[in-house]
Amino acid sequence: MSAPRVLAPYASHPEESRGRLYPQEVSATRTAFQRDRDRVIHSTAFRRLQYKTQVFVYHEGDHYRTRLTHSIEVAQIARSVARALDLDEDLAEAIALAHDLGHTPFGHGGEAALDAAMAPFGGFDHNEQTFRILTDLERRYAAFDGLNLTWETLEGTVKHNGPLIDGAGAAASNVPESVAAFSERWDLELSSYAGPEAQVAALADDIAYNNHDIDDGLRAGLFAVADLDAVPLVGAMFAEVRRSYPEIDEARLIKEAVRRLIDRMVNDLLAETRGRLAEAGPKSAEDIRALGVPAVAFSEEMGKNGRALKDFLFERMYRHDKVNRKTDQVQEVVRTLFAHYLANPEALPAGWHAGASDAGGRRAARLVADYIAGMTDRFALKECSKLPSSGTNE
Repeated sequence: MSAPRVLAPYASHPEESRGRLYPQEVSATRTAFQRDRDRVIHSTAFRRLQYKTQVFVYHEGDHYRTRLTHSIEVAQIARSVARALDLDEDLAEAIALAHDLGHTPFGHGGEAALDAAMAPFGGFDHNEQTFRILTDLERRYAAFDGLNLTWETLEGTVKHNGPLIDGAGAAASNVPESVAAFSERWDLELSSYAGPEAQVAALADDIAYNNHDIDDGLRAGLFAVADLDAVPLVGAMFAEVRRSYPEIDEARLIKEAVRRLIDRMVNDLLAETRGRLAEAGPKSAEDIRALGVPAVAFSEEMGKNGRALKDFLFERMYRHDKVNRKTDQVQEVVRTLFAHYLANPEALPAGWHAGASDAGGRRAARLVADYIAGMTDRFALKECSKLPSSGTNE
């Protein structure tokens, strides 16, 4: 058996974890962060990611990424980066696997529709929904609701996009109600950046997301390889592969170019982060949180490249006529389901409608949103097709 890895002093050390809201006995075989990862994997919400898509509806093709495959790709990149930086791989993986649990069916279109429906009741945000799943909605344990994850995993999930409160105490964005309430019970230090493993997981998400959308967009015919020529780094990478392999077929060209793009972005991230760590000289994960700026980051040039790619994908993929037509259809599914259940909470499954004592009110709306957000694409389509006068086609 190989000797255990020695973590950097600024890593999150599992034996120094701040623990769990509900104290539990320490495992004899797994670290605290390994248990967190395993609890996420065994959760109902994680299994449902298999049939929740990001851009395409689940039955449009077997090879497009789902929320599950995306989460696995993010976890793989996060583990690799964490290992190279001598951070705790298990914590990075746990956060990566958990980060998308709160997504609705039908990707961003489904979330936009549910957020609009929930506007009179506080709105809907998938990051907050992820937190609510982890701390409340998963009902697997006799002693508590939620998964009772460690402070470090919850903190990393909440701060996926950075601090929620600025240094002066003002909200950097609207702090979700459930997060604020939980943090009053157990301070998540919403004004600081997350620990280093969480920062790694957040940028692993960017790497995976951008690169697999290139692959899926090309596969779907939403744009062509030639359209990428003007995109910084991306066009140059495709040209590099062509120079090395002049006879390569397009399918293999795409895979090779995407593979190299991921590698280039990971190595840029490692180089920039090592430079920042050397300059800051942190001695603990707490020092990382107290820096006031991210310790894990891309170089300025790679950051610009990433934004250019996002802009391209936004215009040529997410706004594509084919995607827009499907988005309109699935948003109508979400609106129809929400209106039906809000007016008829007794139509919710047993265990759900009992809590909707104010039909048409805020509590009922939140329960309805929780129920719809937990649906897979195919289940939402199926349930909508059962409703009277529903014109939804699968």
